[in-house]
Amino acid sequence: MHSELIKLEKTFKPSILTKIDDPWLMPYQIELWMKRDDLLHPVISGNKWRKLKYSLDHALSLGANTLISMGGAYSNHLHALAYVGKVLDLKTIGFIRGEQPQILTPTLQDMKAWGMELKFVSRSEYRVLRQYKNWHDLPGLKPGQYWLTEGGAQALALKGVADLIAEIGFPYTTLCVPCGTGTTLAGIIDAVPEQVSVLGFAALKNAGFLTADVEALLSQSCNNWQINWDYHFGGFAKINTVLTAFIENFELKTTIPLEPIYTGKMMYAVYDLIKKHYFQPGERIIALHTGGLQGKRGFT
Repeated sequence: MHSELIKLEKTFKPSILTKIDDPWLMPYQIELWMKRDDLLHPVISGNKWRKLKYSLDHALSLGANTLISMGGAYSNHLHALAYVGKVLDLKTIGFIRGEQPQILTPTLQDMKAWGMELKFVSRSEYRVLRQYKNWHDLPGLKPGQYWLTEGGAQALALKGVADLIAEIGFPYTTLCVPCGTGTTLAGIIDAVPEQVSVLGFAALKNAGFLTADVEALLSQSCNNWQINWDYHFGGFAKINTVLTAFIENFELKTTIPLEPIYTGKMMYAVYDLIKKHYFQPGERIIALHTGGLQGKRGFT
């Protein structure tokens, strides 16, 4: 690992496992835990760091001086990348989906303040960018520039996600994870013991493509996983009063903060599936908190 990344990681806090002591769970005989990757760092939290870590190491090993990636106006990935670029003294460029707003979102304001060059592209241009999967694939790359796919969704990201599995020191039956690009899900599937079931929850509507995307990332064929499509609440970043009330109640009972785009929807889904007896009595479930709490600013 590059010395600058080792130095940065030494400033991180532990990602602890927290038991959800909610009396509501008792009749179902379900043991629910949360892997608190949101605690790693106030900015580069959760799966953002996990997915970036080894790609950054690769970029630095090549002598890269510029990191280029893509995302939306509230992108956790670009937010983390901009901050990392500032810390590592690397130039960053972000392709932003859609027209430039008159007033930048808080996420974009942070990214700009940390030195990221923002390039707004049409949705059709953005879709074209998705086809460039490898660090050197982006047309027109100059020497020293390194391309990161949307959400950091590349093979090296799986290695970073796998690290979190090694941090779980007791047996469990199911691991739940929210899904955007499916990269975190793929890394977990690759790393968990074979007897563990992995359950992903799509944060997007009409996200059937995720199955093929996850399969393409896996190092080998596995049958211990599935993606649930029923809890997107109308689409990516869509919310309603039911979800908002659940998040507020969960935070009140547990003091664990959630955001409504990924982790909030996943936890609502887990509770709803428990209520519907989807899980068997005696199961020990771990839900992965993927961080990204900065995105919550768009819903206040």
